[in-house]
Amino acid sequence: MNLMYQSTRSNSEPITASQAILKGLSSDGGLYVPVSIPKLFVTTEELSKMTYQEVAFEVMKLFFTDFSDDELKKCINKAYDEKFDTEEIAPLVYADGAYYLELFHGSTIAFKDMALSILPHLLTTAAKKNQVKDEIVILTATSGDTGKAALAGFADVEGTKIIVFYPKDGVSPIQEKQMITQTGDNTFVIGIRGNFDDAQNGVKIMFNDKELEAELKTKGYQFSSANSINIGRLVPQIVYYVYSYVNLLKNGEIKDGEQINVVVPTGNFGNILAAYYAKALGLPIDKLICASNDNKVLYDFFQTGVYDRNREFILTSSPSMDILISSNLERLIYIATGCNADKTIELMKALSKEGKYDITEDMKDIMKDFIAGYAGEQQTAETIKSLYEKTGYVIDTHTAVAAYVYNQYKANSNDTKKAIIASTASPYKFTRSVMNAIDEQYESMTDFELVDELSKLSGTTVPNAIEDIRSAPVLHDTVCDVDKMKEVVLSILK
Repeated sequence: MNLMYQSTRSNSEPITASQAILKGLSSDGGLYVPVSIPKLFVTTEELSKMTYQEVAFEVMKLFFTDFSDDELKKCINKAYDEKFDTEEIAPLVYADGAYYLELFHGSTIAFKDMALSILPHLLTTAAKKNQVKDEIVILTATSGDTGKAALAGFADVEGTKIIVFYPKDGVSPIQEKQMITQTGDNTFVIGIRGNFDDAQNGVKIMFNDKELEAELKTKGYQFSSANSINIGRLVPQIVYYVYSYVNLLKNGEIKDGEQINVVVPTGNFGNILAAYYAKALGLPIDKLICASNDNKVLYDFFQTGVYDRNREFILTSSPSMDILISSNLERLIYIATGCNADKTIELMKALSKEGKYDITEDMKDIMKDFIAGYAGEQQTAETIKSLYEKTGYVIDTHTAVAAYVYNQYKANSNDTKKAIIASTASPYKFTRSVMNAIDEQYESMTDFELVDELSKLSGTTVPNAIEDIRSAPVLHDTVCDVDKMKEVVLSILK
């Protein structure tokens, strides 16, 4: 039987996985969720003998049921190939009492590659399945990493265009250089004068603009999304949690069925929601530890049951987490309401109008598996330095937020379960923050001098993603105000 998908904001007829992937965001503004969470067919023991690609197939076939086995395997094999610089795709590294799940070995050295390597193939396959003749326009907001990973995934993919909006002064120099040097006739990158939430809100407004939709339809275009609001982004992220667990089992680090904890640096809530789905599949996960930076809206939410974005937006050294409106939390809220679309709409309207909402005690109870913590800038830097001095292992700023929160959790609890920390970006992507944390003597170096110094310090090879942009020309230099985003899109599509 097909697993169908329902919008979090309506009780309308459910749609297939391929239709949900094509639409990205529901026309009522809701996010698509599976009507039920399937269970793993195969045992963890069997999965431990499989490659990443084989595990991906076993997980994704449970969610993408209207794709044939052959279609799904083709998408998986095209995605997880030699563009990853390790055979394991997502290796585990043990350091100072935790297992770091390195999710940055793809072509743009951030965890977004894990899902955005496959999304273009899922999307184009879905278009064929549904006889879509329009050109698909991928419209995406990024806080730094999604943009480049989506651009790389969709560059020169036939039948698509991709338009990425990013906060002009809210990403790292390496992140910006990666985006504005992107090749491909179908790629467009625009900086906005605002923050990520402004960019994300602007994109959502365009998705919900019926007149714009009709106008584009007459010109042969339809919108879709590469953000984690697209279920085709979220499901592939479940895979690496399953794979990391069975890798621990294969390596004799845990016994079959032994529970572990998962720690995720969190901004838009998609990556930790994927871990929640992995647990719902039957993976033996106990606590889901949600790590925030100074923009600790999620920490406060899990502590109080009040989601309140009415606060200062802080630019930090972990910019991919500089978010005050965590879109994917809506999916968890929907589950916590008992899949009540009316209640979800009520809460999301309150967030839109008043900037806050409260959840009930019953809803809090459903979220009891989540533990929250946060790290400030000094704590983040000290964690990078301490881990390097103890072990020689260098982590990026986002991973450091998660490591600090995990260390605090461990110190304040009697929980001795093994933990996987999602290492979401290469330290090469945030070299200045990383190197300054290790030693302030690096302050005067240029970004690329820091890259070479990091290579010496860590004993690792500079990734191709960095080498490729050393001398690459700037191809995208458009900057606009938030209220001009729609104009820019229409100009691109003429």
